[in-house]
Amino acid sequence: MDEQLGGLEQKVEQVIALCAELRTENHRLRDRVVSLEDEKQDLVERMSEARTRLETLLDRLPAE
Repeated sequence: MDEQLGGLEQKVEQVIALCAELRTENHRLRDRVVSLEDEKQDLVERMSEARTRLETLLDRLPAE
């Protein structure tokens, strides 16, 4: 009986450790998602600005 409880205790400790690892990884991944979303928004803004500049340049070209 004590052996079974010891084995169960060990398994519970492993589950607790795994949960802590997963919680840490989840936090890290959430931070990464926020970072990537910020980067994406920056790129979207830069693309929009580039598009506007190109459209302005195209408007200045003489008609054929």
